[in-house]
Amino acid sequence: MSWKEVAEPVLTRLPVVERPAGHVPFKRKLAWTAGILIVYFFLTNINPFGLAAGQGTDFFGQFRSVLAGEHGSLLQVGIGPIVTASIVLQLLGGANLLGLDTNDPRDQVLYQGLQKLLVIIVTALTAAPMVFTGEFLPSDPAVAAALGIGEFGVELLIFTQVFIGGVLILFMDEIVSKWGVGSGVGLFIIAAVSQQIIGGFFSFSALGETGFFASWFGIILGDVPLESPLTPAGLEQLLFDPGQVLALFTTVFIFAVVVYAESVRVEIPLSHARVKGARGRFPVKLIYASVLPMILVRALQANIQFFGQILHSQWAGMPAWLGVYGEQGQPIDGLFYFLNPIHQPTDWMWFLGELPAGVEPWMIAVRITVDLTFMVIGGAIFAIFWVETTGMGPEATARQIQNSGMQIPGFRRNPQVVEKVMERYIPQVTVIGGALVGVLAVMANMLGTIGGVEGTGLLLAVSITYKLYEEIAEEQLMEMHPMMRQMFGRE
Repeated sequence: MSWKEVAEPVLTRLPVVERPAGHVPFKRKLAWTAGILIVYFFLTNINPFGLAAGQGTDFFGQFRSVLAGEHGSLLQVGIGPIVTASIVLQLLGGANLLGLDTNDPRDQVLYQGLQKLLVIIVTALTAAPMVFTGEFLPSDPAVAAALGIGEFGVELLIFTQVFIGGVLILFMDEIVSKWGVGSGVGLFIIAAVSQQIIGGFFSFSALGETGFFASWFGIILGDVPLESPLTPAGLEQLLFDPGQVLALFTTVFIFAVVVYAESVRVEIPLSHARVKGARGRFPVKLIYASVLPMILVRALQANIQFFGQILHSQWAGMPAWLGVYGEQGQPIDGLFYFLNPIHQPTDWMWFLGELPAGVEPWMIAVRITVDLTFMVIGGAIFAIFWVETTGMGPEATARQIQNSGMQIPGFRRNPQVVEKVMERYIPQVTVIGGALVGVLAVMANMLGTIGGVEGTGLLLAVSITYKLYEEIAEEQLMEMHPMMRQMFGRE
């Protein structure tokens, strides 16, 4: 008996958001998407009952723009479990250990059920150490005394609320994917990044860190002293805090590069086999796998650092070669230091200030090299997995072109022939695009961005917004020309 036969009764009975029976009007899709976005912001502003006022340390704060959610809220875990489950399934699927054929409807149901079950399990495994170690989500002793359930009882109560929030975000993502526009994961990333960028531009000191416009307003009025930019100290002020010129340049540059890269493509001509004169093109974009595989790479790094934080807090005799942590709970030496990605300019520009005790320039150089290697190689590998598991590979693309009645002019109308043509472009472009995105993400982190947005988060937000724009334009076209829905199988 195979594992599929054993697991099928469980996987097929998990709660699921039903797909619409017919076409969903565009306005209704927008309404569903806007509604879920409102619910998302609402849940990020609800603190779990029993949480202490300090709310502990948010280690994932450095990865929040990628993992979304909000520290100290019901959506504490964000989309982390969804991404982690995708990593595990992509690795298992890439090694062909699952034995599932995604073209088979029965195996599709099992794959989706397995992914959902894995997300639920990972949600519990992520929330548990955050609550029960007391480092990330400490419980309030006053609540324990008032309810008479003890500290463990309050921790269990907080865990239950965070776990429910993690499950809610799973189904919110499913609602957007089936009833809305785009995907829930992409929507939540855009929301988190946009919130940081807006705060980075418009926030005032009374509300937290001073934003870009507030800083320059103070500089112009003379309230913020700015030395001459011809001096090293003045140039440092102009480029970094309070001038933030370099952060503005990096943000605009990333926007421009991603939009340009989305428009760079190789277009393979197509013609209809039966309808004479009907022609089209199949675009192979430079960022063919999109920027989404970068979520998987950063989530893997976040999980590694989260594991190090747990070891540091629970293992008093943790060896120095594994990790040495400073006063702010960040690694300053050992394996976890070198595996910790660069998040901001001060992580590597030691000439801007004093180095943390024990950190040498050569250690920073090694850390940058490891981060860049991790992102480039990881971006390429996960891009390949993403293309193969989402039906964007040469074989799946050839089958789609064949089923649509199209063919490549000058070639026989045969899936194998079309697949060979696609193999000339798709694998190479996938690797190059994945590596390019990895380089851009590291560069954005090293130079800094407005609002302190993680480089990968900024890349994701721009790319997802661009694709969302294309999808909205396509949906509007389908609304104006209903016959096109039947042609593209959207009915």
